[in-house]
Amino acid sequence: MVDIATRVWNQQWKIDPIVRSLIDNDFYKLLMCQSVFRNQPDAHVTFSLINRTDSVRLAELVDEGELREQLDHIRSLSLTRGESTFLRGNTFYGKRQMFRPDFMQWFENMSLPDYHLEKRDGQYELTFEGKWHEVMLWEIPALAVLMELRGRAVLNDMRKFELQVLYARAMTKLWEKIQHMRDVPGLKIADFGTRRRHSYLWQDWCVQAMGEGLGDKFIGTSNCHIAMKRDLEAIGTNAHELPMVYSALAKSDEELAQAPYQVLADWHEEHDGNLRIILPDTYGTEGFLKRAPDWLAGWTGIRIDSGDPATAAEVAIRWWKERGEDPTKKLIIFSDGLDEAKIVELATQFEGRAKVSFGWGTLLTNDFRGLTPDDGLAPFSLVCKAVSANGSPTVKLSDNPNKAMGPADEIERYKRVFGVGAQEKLEVIV
Repeated sequence: MVDIATRVWNQQWKIDPIVRSLIDNDFYKLLMCQSVFRNQPDAHVTFSLINRTDSVRLAELVDEGELREQLDHIRSLSLTRGESTFLRGNTFYGKRQMFRPDFMQWFENMSLPDYHLEKRDGQYELTFEGKWHEVMLWEIPALAVLMELRGRAVLNDMRKFELQVLYARAMTKLWEKIQHMRDVPGLKIADFGTRRRHSYLWQDWCVQAMGEGLGDKFIGTSNCHIAMKRDLEAIGTNAHELPMVYSALAKSDEELAQAPYQVLADWHEEHDGNLRIILPDTYGTEGFLKRAPDWLAGWTGIRIDSGDPATAAEVAIRWWKERGEDPTKKLIIFSDGLDEAKIVELATQFEGRAKVSFGWGTLLTNDFRGLTPDDGLAPFSLVCKAVSANGSPTVKLSDNPNKAMGPADEIERYKRVFGVGAQEKLEVIV
């Protein structure tokens, strides 16, 4: 077991780079990258960092030179032979050769493209521009770098024993959460915490703790590198990025209305089984399901990532029943702002009504709330999103308007096209 406190005290980043592998990334990113590589190879996309928590002034906390050094290190990475063998030969979701030879040949020879970085009003403007399947792989590493550098800035003046006590308290905090969930019948839970983790070493520790504390109730991790290292299932399907970019590429309102379904038609052609999970909230869950083609009701399940989770689950259950499907055979994955109390509550509420699984993110891998003066390590809401495609802005509406993004006039247009009315504003926890 790595002594994390001592490694932080030594601050030898050459030993502990924030991102240490091209597959120190979420599994769904690689799956989506392959789909984009195949279906949208010429799309030109810009990704941009968005800090939803204005009070955390990153450019005043994080040294620009150190940030550039970490980003440049990521650009120097390429797949190792072992990583390539893992992706080419492993079985994911019961399927061998998940990644096609042409995609793997490209991936084995690629390095991440350049970035643009500048300071503005106490924040960093960090953007990545280029072919979609190349720049999309920046999202998770960029977030991980900024989250960890912010943490290092807060920890920088702590002494050795202070750090030992801090990490001991954080470990105890997580272990108590795990004990709270241990007796939940039928619990299935995965680590989804790469993008806003405290650090790589801490995420790795959390994954090991989950495995020991929960046994077979812990089903894997979204982090490919940790999955390979710890011989775990790599977990993930697809994300809002796909419908956001497909929609931005649409040339008319009619094409826009069909774009979220075209994404899933392309996905349907490539994947089956547990990879057929619907993420319906990009432009409002109720409207998406109301207009969905019948073949989508036959998919394995649904992921709920915004709005009130119980309400969205009830909507999904009702939709399956209306389409002649048995909800008890369907999978509902909850993944938005979860902590252990909400996980226990939802698992209890929907036991026997559907198969339920949880993707536990930031409050698994970065919950240092209350452990430092002025709560300087409390998690905050940092995202890196596709903001334009072929020159057109992207839009996300979500089931929570506090998560919406895009130009105001385009947001209104999307609301009209997708029939989105008044929505309840909910606090964005992370």
